[in-house]
Parts: sequence; C-alpha cells; structure tokens
Amino acid sequence: MHNIESLRLLLNKPQHIVITTHHKPDGDALGSSLALYHYFTRKGHKATVVSPTDYPDFLHWMPGENTVINYELEPHRSTKLISEAALIVCLDFNKLYRINELGSIIDAATAPKLLIDHHPEPDSFADFNLHRITACSTCELVYDFILLLDDEHFINAEIATCLYTGILTDTDRFRVPTTTPHVHRITARLLEFGVDMTNVYQRIYETYPEYKLRFFGFCINERMDIIPELQTGIIAIDAADLRQFGIKTGDTEGLVNFPLQLKDVRLAAIIIERPDQVKLSFRSKGNVDVNALARDHFEGGGHKNASGGKSALNVQETKQNLIAILARQKNYFFD
Repeated sequence: MHNIESLRLLLNKPQHIVITTHHKPDGDALGSSLALYHYFTRKGHKATVVSPTDYPDFLHWMPGENTVINYELEPHRSTKLISEAALIVCLDFNKLYRINELGSIIDAATAPKLLIDHHPEPDSFADFNLHRITACSTCELVYDFILLLDDEHFINAEIATCLYTGILTDTDRFRVPTTTPHVHRITARLLEFGVDMTNVYQRIYETYPEYKLRFFGFCINERMDIIPELQTGIIAIDAADLRQFGIKTGDTEGLVNFPLQLKDVRLAAIIIERPDQVKLSFRSKGNVDVNALARDHFEGGGHKNASGGKSALNVQETKQNLIAILARQKNYFFD
C-alpha cells in the first residue's frame, strides 16, 4: 500500500469516518465494514457504516450491525454524513456503480477515499488503495491493513468475529483456491482473539427458515438443468417462483453452488428475475474463468471462480443466450 504514512497522519487525531460497501452486502462486505467500524471507534474516531441497501437476515446478529444506516431508508442522513466525513472508506467493490446512488454522492465528496478490495480492475477513484486480487476476501485485507498501521493490539473479539465471518463466507468455508496459508494463519490468530467459530458457522449456515430450504429443493428439482456437453448446471428462477415461496434479500445465497456438487459440472449459473432486471451469478471449479464470462457478456465481473452480471432479456432468453455463448466458446471456457 502506497502513501501509508499520509493515511497514518490523517488518522492520528479523531476524525469523522464513513464506511461503505457494495449493494446487497454479503458476509465479507458487512464483516469488513463492521470490523473497521469497531477498529476506528476503539481508536477514538466517530465511524458510521452506510450500506447502499438492505442485507440478509442471517447477518443481523453481527456485532455492531444495529448501527448500520441503510441509504435507501435514510438518504438525507447518509448524504449529510458523507459530506461531513474526513475520510470515506470503500470496501469490497471496485467500481462506484456497485454502490448504486451512493456512487455519485461519494464521487462528488471532497473527503479523501480509501479503497480496500480484492476485485480485479478497480476504477481510480480512491486516494489510498489496498488492493490485491489474490486475497481471499476484503476481510483478509482489512486484517492486513490494521497490521500495516501497527494496531493489532486494537483487535478484540468483536473485530475478530467480523473478520472471521467475511473470510469464512468468501472462501466458501475455506474451500476456494485463494484460501492460502496466510489466510489460515490469520484465521488462527482471529480464533486467539476470541472468535466462537461454531457459533459463527451456525448463525450463517444453520439458521434457514423452513421456506428457504423448501425453495432450494424446488429449484433443484424443478428449475435446474444440467448440460453435460458443456459441463454446466443452470438454475433459472422467475419472479413467480420467488413470490410463491416468499423469498427475501439473501434467501438465494448459496443456491448457485449446488450444481457444482456434481462430479462433471465445472460451471454453475443461477438466473433470477428481479424487479428491475434479470440477475446472474456464476461459480466454477478450477480454471473455468467466470469473471471473463460475466465481464464480456453480462455487464458484470467478480473473481475467476465467482462472479455476477445482469441481462436485459427475460429469464428463459437469458438462459438460452448463456448456453449459446458457452457452446460457441467451449474451448475457451473449458480448455
């Protein structure tokens, strides 16, 4: 990280700090945000987390979650906080459009901006950058950031729990290739700070409402197609399916991974009809580059093995378009 001393100088006295992350925050986005909220607060700063949107119910237990401001519910308060901030911290996103309306507000803000992120090809909107695409999560980078400032002694059980949550979820339970020895060493250190790893796991993965489990069963049984010649599994869900089961924000989390449990499936996609557009999520095994798939064909991006995008077509048209793309570029994606 360049110009760390300038940032250290800025943080030497109490400041008003706004922390934000991408829309529909996941465990890494909210975990990194709340970890920095607790860290800055312990250092004497006045920190506020402003989320562009709501987030899943299974994250509402996290330490400090009750302090988060939802921009959609409190736009004027959020805008005022941003205008008064001495530092704006941007976490787990690489482009301002990923924070919806907050993007233009933060872009226009005069306060210096700190970006901590692990997504490829970030836009150059920040004054300070801690960016590493080989990191497993933004929470890994936040831990490294705290150490860069020689402040490990500020980490307590609350900060450690937030960081552990982000690492656990973004590595898909320590499964993905970016789960390096460094990540395991960080995790061990976080446990030493008092993380109850069993409790975190249960709150994230074992608190499903019954309707969500039945929805997953319906999707696997009725909406999943396996295309053997493309080593691909696709789950396509329309708005009527979501209404039938009363699906809310975050309830589809993890569904895209199910086709990858099949031996010969290397790419999984979920296509969902949302109120404004059709959204896609991709996951893959090995060298199948779903970041390129999302970036080049679906106005999105992410990581090599996990990405997302969108489509102006309806669900079934999007599904057929995806299949056609994979068939045309089979040698590229499945070499």
